[in-house]
Amino acid sequence: MAGARRNAPPREEVLAAAMDMIAARGLEKLTMAGLGREVGMSSGHLLYYFRSKDELLLQTLEWSEGRLGAERGRLLTRAEPARERLEAYVELYVPDGHRDPHWTLWLEVWNRSQNADEDARGRQAAIEGAWHRDLVALVAEGVSRGEFRPVDPDRFATRLRALLDGFSIHVAIGLRGTDRAQVLAHVREFVTESLGAR
Repeated sequence: MAGARRNAPPREEVLAAAMDMIAARGLEKLTMAGLGREVGMSSGHLLYYFRSKDELLLQTLEWSEGRLGAERGRLLTRAEPARERLEAYVELYVPDGHRDPHWTLWLEVWNRSQNADEDARGRQAAIEGAWHRDLVALVAEGVSRGEFRPVDPDRFATRLRALLDGFSIHVAIGLRGTDRAQVLAHVREFVTESLGAR
């Protein structure tokens, strides 16, 4: 096993390859054997590192979310009004379209979480918690500066994220009548009604 460890590609390369395979072929085509061929490892070696396909999927999601988190951090610290940064947050959240690989992965991890252990559930909660905390802080800032009408930032963030999750699932699965542009328009309307046009 020591030799296999020395010759194994970096973990990030494996996770990036998994994400690329999901994007190109869909989640159902992602197998340990196929991923192993892609990165030059046996499926046994992959199982040694990841223990199960569930763990591989969760680590791939964490890796993908780490990249999105960095992007979210950059856009939330821009010197722009809170309203513009909120629009950028929403655009980052909503899938690009049907079979968006990041959202495809989220849907599968959510589905598998019914049988997941506490550690896996906690890791999923940590990812969602980061999105929530950033949104709460942004709304609180907008309220404090008078850009938004006074709302409870945590309550608003909870409602907006539930709306975004529901619409995003529709976009990711390709439900007719809910493409990305329509979803963004619905969300803009909800934000304007909820936070005011100040």
